[in-house]
Amino acid sequence: MASLTIRLHPADNVVVAGADLLPGTRLPGTDVACGTTVPAGHKVAVQPIAAGEPVRKYNQVIGFATAAIAPGEHVHVHNLSMGDEFERDYAFGADARPTDLVPEAERATFQGIRRADGQVATRNYIGVLTSVNCSATAARLIADHFRGAALAAYPNVDGVVALAHGYGCGMGAQGDAIDALRRTIAGYARHPNFAAVLIIGLGCEVNQVDRLVEAEGLELGARVRTLSIQDLGGTTAAVREGIRLIEALLPEADAVVRRPLPASHLTLALECGGSDGYSGITANPALGHAVDLLVRQGGTAILSETPEVYGAEHLLTRRAVSRAVGEKLVERIRWWEDYTSRTGGEMNNNPSPGNKKGGLTTILEKSLGAVAKAGTTALTEVYRYAEPVTAKGLVFMDTPGYDPVAATGQVAGGANVLCFTTGRGSVFGSKPVPCLKLATNTALFRRMPDDMDIDCGPIASGDATIEEVGRRIFQMILDTASGTKSKSELIGVGSDEFIPWQMGAVM
Repeated sequence: MASLTIRLHPADNVVVAGADLLPGTRLPGTDVACGTTVPAGHKVAVQPIAAGEPVRKYNQVIGFATAAIAPGEHVHVHNLSMGDEFERDYAFGADARPTDLVPEAERATFQGIRRADGQVATRNYIGVLTSVNCSATAARLIADHFRGAALAAYPNVDGVVALAHGYGCGMGAQGDAIDALRRTIAGYARHPNFAAVLIIGLGCEVNQVDRLVEAEGLELGARVRTLSIQDLGGTTAAVREGIRLIEALLPEADAVVRRPLPASHLTLALECGGSDGYSGITANPALGHAVDLLVRQGGTAILSETPEVYGAEHLLTRRAVSRAVGEKLVERIRWWEDYTSRTGGEMNNNPSPGNKKGGLTTILEKSLGAVAKAGTTALTEVYRYAEPVTAKGLVFMDTPGYDPVAATGQVAGGANVLCFTTGRGSVFGSKPVPCLKLATNTALFRRMPDDMDIDCGPIASGDATIEEVGRRIFQMILDTASGTKSKSELIGVGSDEFIPWQMGAVM
C-alpha cells in the first residue's frame, strides 16, 4: 500500500490515489497512465468501463458508470452514479461464526466505577436534562453555576453538564416521535456515567415530566430528581432550587473509587463523520480490528447510522446470528427507503459535499467503508433508536446518519465510550461519554492536533498495519475508560452535541 495507488481487491476496476496524481503518472502494477489530475483519496480506472457497467471497489458494487470510462480516467460524480437498484444476497447467517472469547482470568481490564445497581461508568458527571426546549436556559444556568473552581472540593466529579435540546412540544402526545424522545432522555437519566440527574420541565409542554417518568419507569429518588419551572414560580426560582439540589448531591457523587474491572463492561459506540476516500481503508478497518478485540473480551460495540450502511447491509446480514436478527436490519433499511421517498429525498442524498470532495461518490461506496468499523464478528442484535442495549458482541442500532443524532441514540442505549473516525476533520464530543477521534490520514492529524487522538494514516503509507493501529486504538479505549481525557474532553466539546432524533411533523 506504500505506493501512489491503493488496490483494495484484485477484482476491482478502480484503484484509490495515494497522493495527488498528475496527468501522465504511471499507475503502479499496470500499463495505465493517468489522463487527468486525480486528487488523493479519489478513484482512477484501471480497466475500460462501459456506460451502465458496475464500478467495483472492495470487490463490491459502488455504482454504475454514466458514461464510458477509459483506463486512467478519474472516476467520480461526473461519470458514476447509484444507477438502478441491484440485488444484494442477504444470505442470513451464512458467515456467522462463534466468537472465540478470551478466558475471563486473562481479560484486559480498565479502571472503572461500579455503581450501586451494578452498572459500570467511565466518567462521573451530574446531569441536568430537559423535557422541552423551554427549560433549556434554566438547565444551562444551573450547570454554569458549577463551572470554574466551584467543584474544587469534589475532585472525583467530572462536571455538571446541561444537555438541552430543541424538542419536546409542538408534537403528538402519542406515537413514535414522543416515544423515541422519552427513551432518549430516560437512557441518559439511567446512564452509569451520571452519578445523578436533574430533569427540568416547563410545566405545560407535550412531553410532561411526570408522563416521561411513568412511561419509562424511572425511579425518583437520590439519583433522579425533577422540577417544574412553572410550579416553582419561574426561571429564577427554578435555577435557585436546581443549584440547591445539586449542591446536596455533590458529596455522594464525589465518593467514588475507580477499581480494575474487565473490558467486558465496556460498550463502545462506533461513529464516522466527515469521511473521505481513506475512511474505508485506514481508520474504519483499524477501528474494526479494535472492535474484534473488544468483542473477544466479552464487550459490546454499537454500529449505527442506518442510511450509511445502505448498500452494504448484506455484509451484516451474512454475519447475523439468526435470520430474525438479519431480517430486523433489512426491515429498517426498507423503512428508510420508504421514509426518504415520502419526504422527497433519496438514500443517495448522503454522501455530503465534504465526503465527495474527499473522494467518496455514492452512498454505496460510503457504506462499504463505514461497515468496516464493525470488524468481523457476528451481529447479535438490532435495536430501535435509543433502546437499551443488553446483548453482548456487535449490535446495530437504527439511527439517522447525522452524527450527533446517531451518537445521542447510542449513548442513550448505554454506550460508555465512543470512537469517531473522520477524514475531513469533524469536531465532536459526547458528554457524559468520552469520545476518541481517529484521523484517516496523517495530513489531517497534523492539521488538527488538538482534536485528533490517533493518526491512522500510516496504514495508507505502509508504515503500519491495520492490526497494529487497531491494537493501539483498543489500548487507548482502555486508557480513556480509565479516566485519561480525550482531546475533545480537554477542549470542552460535548455539551451541545446532545440531539435527539426529531421524528415527524413539528406542529
